[in-house]
Amino acid sequence: MNERIRTRIHVEGIVQGVGFRPFVHALASTYGLAGLVGNDHGGVFIEAEGPPAAVTALVQALRDRPPTLAVIERVSLTPIPPTGARAFTIAPSVTGAPAHALIPPDVATCDACLAELFDPADRRHRYPFVNCTGCGPRFTIILALPYDRDTTTMAGFPLCDRCAREYRDPRDRRFHAQPICCPACGPTLTLRAPDGTALPGDPLTQAATLLATGAIVAVKGLGGYHLAADATDHTAVTTLRTRKRRTGKPFAVMAADLPAVRELCDLDDTSARLLSGRRRPIVLLPRRAAAPVAPSVAPGTRELGVALPYTPLHHLLCRELTHPYVLTSGNSSGEPIAHDDEDARRRLGGIADAFLSHDRPIHAPVDDSVMRVFDGAPLPIRRARGYAPEPLRLPWPFPLPVLACGAQQKSTFCLAQGNRAILSQHLGDLEDYRTLRAYTTELGRLRRLTGIEPALVAHDLHPEYLSTKYALSLDGVDTIGVQHHHAHIVSCLAEHGEPGPVIGVAFDGTGHGGDGTVWGGELLVADLATFDRAGHLEQVPMPGGATAVRQPWRMAAAFLHAAREPAHGLDVLARNPAAWQAVSAVLAAGGPAAPLTSSAGRLFDAVSALAGICDRAGYEGQAAVELEQRADRTVRDGYPVTVTPGPPVVITSTDLIRAVAADLRGGVATGVIAARFHHGLAEAVTAAVRLVADATGLGTVALSGGVFANTLLLGGITERLRRHGFRVLTHHRVPCNDGGLSLGQAVAAAAQTTRT
Repeated sequence: MNERIRTRIHVEGIVQGVGFRPFVHALASTYGLAGLVGNDHGGVFIEAEGPPAAVTALVQALRDRPPTLAVIERVSLTPIPPTGARAFTIAPSVTGAPAHALIPPDVATCDACLAELFDPADRRHRYPFVNCTGCGPRFTIILALPYDRDTTTMAGFPLCDRCAREYRDPRDRRFHAQPICCPACGPTLTLRAPDGTALPGDPLTQAATLLATGAIVAVKGLGGYHLAADATDHTAVTTLRTRKRRTGKPFAVMAADLPAVRELCDLDDTSARLLSGRRRPIVLLPRRAAAPVAPSVAPGTRELGVALPYTPLHHLLCRELTHPYVLTSGNSSGEPIAHDDEDARRRLGGIADAFLSHDRPIHAPVDDSVMRVFDGAPLPIRRARGYAPEPLRLPWPFPLPVLACGAQQKSTFCLAQGNRAILSQHLGDLEDYRTLRAYTTELGRLRRLTGIEPALVAHDLHPEYLSTKYALSLDGVDTIGVQHHHAHIVSCLAEHGEPGPVIGVAFDGTGHGGDGTVWGGELLVADLATFDRAGHLEQVPMPGGATAVRQPWRMAAAFLHAAREPAHGLDVLARNPAAWQAVSAVLAAGGPAAPLTSSAGRLFDAVSALAGICDRAGYEGQAAVELEQRADRTVRDGYPVTVTPGPPVVITSTDLIRAVAADLRGGVATGVIAARFHHGLAEAVTAAVRLVADATGLGTVALSGGVFANTLLLGGITERLRRHGFRVLTHHRVPCNDGGLSLGQAVAAAAQTTRT
């Protein structure tokens, strides 16, 4: 009747920084157990003593109903002798061993903290740093593990007596909340001029006043600085574009709540859940025709990227302002996001009119995540704040620790060990020293926090990518190159836990092919370790190489040349008369100045330029994005395309160009042409997949690559393939673009190593 046991329990997963110790303390109290709980290098350790049924109930609760923010991967049990203890305590964290605990992402402000924020009677009324065990900064403030206040950037803010009492009280929701603070002991908000001079008045009120009068304000968020402007003020937004050197790429806006979002956009249930959940990404939504935002916010698109407030500071700004405001990354075009205060003043001083900042340091810079919704589920475009560095658990163990270095654009890296793959936050484009330095700094930080020391390093095959050069510069590791489009398909397989083989359709802008050409419109028969190129888009020359990426009209010239279609009478020639003859000469000569490509991205560029939508791209993928946005969604017919059986199967993309040119000469509307192009390409891809399936017997198709951020094409292909009985895998956890490539590299490299 009075039998007592004591069990040592070790819990692994995301269990630090999520209120797990207070949760265990409360469970122990409920079940009348003695013992202790604490953090260590690998997770949470527990010793539970009491009746066997009570210990069993505690273990079952750990597995079945952990805290909302926790992710349980493993619970290990070891019987130990009872000690006769009668109390349950939170023990000091165990330090000294190499860390391999998982790091929680940052979490949006919870409802309980929001209630305090706007309660005039609460001591944290209008305090921009209110948080508790269920919300607030995590990854961006963690210096080391185990997770305790002295291993975060809150270490410099000693608790006042009232906060200390809350921290020690098991009945308080701030029990062992490491970022806990209040106006008496926590960070302080300031408003300063670009030269660092403090501006008079309440910082928050004055910042809102500046925004309302057309100023640009740099705002320090969770993972870095943003640049804010009144989204209804065309002059202010245009000024921000000029100063930031961001000519055409749409800005995201922040709205106060879901009703405010509905004034701007059409909102489905999945998008509403994404917007209001704890991760709070930017979500791309169909914009209402009468949405009260300046046309300069999102030119060339019928969508709007919208976010809801995710920090107390953002909530306060939304309360002060009566309409949405632009909130875009604090950087100049092509640079990493600014997060250090002094660096931000240097880099943003010529952009912002004022700085709304604070003295809590940001240790890890993290940009906003961006999502679309497809097929009732998230379609990640950028995976960062709220998601990273949450790991993906895979069904296959990595035989040795792996680092995958990603690509050049939308760079991420991946650290993998055991069954975990930890994908870094989005780090930007690796085009200069500053971005490479941010990349290597974050890689070093995550290696220290995870304790993963790679023995195998995977990289792209492109020799000039800075990520490739970095990988090949490392000493004491084995390196392995992974073909770009194979990595895309494997990233899709990995997030679904599928080993393959599948028919992989990899459509993107560019990737180093295995035959000396530029790939980007590929049909692969692939598993985790190997692939065969079963088909591709028709190859055409790229006049000027990388210059053609920035000048889509060149690809229009190239496709017309390949189609033997005269440019005479087409507006694209009239808009670019000076250089057309020179480009035509390059195309006629061929050779290194016009490398061959099968890129789907370049095909979209050509059609966009032909249709008069985008001749010169101000950002990656602009021509394709604006082509999709111009498509008339009421049009259902598509251009006919010849698909040659092969092998390899070849999709004759010049058929699309001839049809576009004919419609242009016939005066057909741009929206109809854009729609017919999308539907024609979707039908051709489906026909090509069916030919490959006939030859291989495969019935599963994986769609990956940046072109599949285009939901019109993605939906068209998916619908057609399903109609023909195929099982279709698409991305829902990692980006289909190069932001997810490092996951595919890591899994492919490990599979190749295992196979050999």
